[in-house]
Amino acid sequence: MDQIELVRDFNRFYTRRLGVLTDQYLGLDRPWSESRLLFEIGAGAGVRDLRERLGLDSGYLSRMLRSLQEQGLVSVRPHPGDGRVRVAELTAAGERARADLDARARESVGEMLGQLTASQRDRLVEAQLQVRRLLWMAGVMVEAVPDDAPVARECLRRYAAELAGRFPEGYDESALIRPGELVVTGGEFVVAFEGAPGDPGRSAVGCGAWQPLSSSGLAEIRHLWIGPECRGLGLGRRVLSRLEQGAAGQGIHTLRLGTHSSLSEAAALYRSSGYREIPPYSDSIYNQLTFEKPV
Repeated sequence: MDQIELVRDFNRFYTRRLGVLTDQYLGLDRPWSESRLLFEIGAGAGVRDLRERLGLDSGYLSRMLRSLQEQGLVSVRPHPGDGRVRVAELTAAGERARADLDARARESVGEMLGQLTASQRDRLVEAQLQVRRLLWMAGVMVEAVPDDAPVARECLRRYAAELAGRFPEGYDESALIRPGELVVTGGEFVVAFEGAPGDPGRSAVGCGAWQPLSSSGLAEIRHLWIGPECRGLGLGRRVLSRLEQGAAGQGIHTLRLGTHSSLSEAAALYRSSGYREIPPYSDSIYNQLTFEKPV
């Protein structure tokens, strides 16, 4: 089977193994979807927030809430501070049902793990952590934004703050691309976002830019940065590749970049991405190692 069919096959196996397709999830008289909704409501949640968090159609969510209300597990009322907002809360019976759901879920998973040796359990948990990280990576989107956009400036602020702590000489924020600079010089600023456009929980987890140098067809990669929480997943290489493609599409034939000698992981990324070390091409005190690559 090809990779797509292998992933689909795993999804079918996993959902069947956990019993999420049955109308009596964990032996209860309700489907998995309603049980999941009970869990998400927890101590109370706005209906709109539930819809966005779970990616549910308004009508489908309303039907599930109505079913839980009829079971006496959930109440839905206007928010005390804003009558336009509806809030779902668990009743006393709903609290007991949620506690029972947690207990049954733990028992079910415990029984499954009990069939494995200690070594096999460790391998399973590690594999699940890896799958989760890779699925997270697959959901990251790299998009061009104006270099004066708030999200761009926030990324650069985090970038500068980290370098100030890592460089022995500190880092002067005057070395950053100025707001609106790329409009004048040309180039592109990109941001790596976790989450889809319109997602209220969407956040920036990395950035980078390319900017033309004085010579025709020559440009520089600048401010390539990935948030510490997202490193080790190949996101830096992905942002770098996006910048290279964008520059090549604008007629750039050679890219240069510089990095500090203390950023060994950055230098390793550039070397493994086809950049070769060259003599210094700028007077920046932070470009202690300089590289070049044809694109």
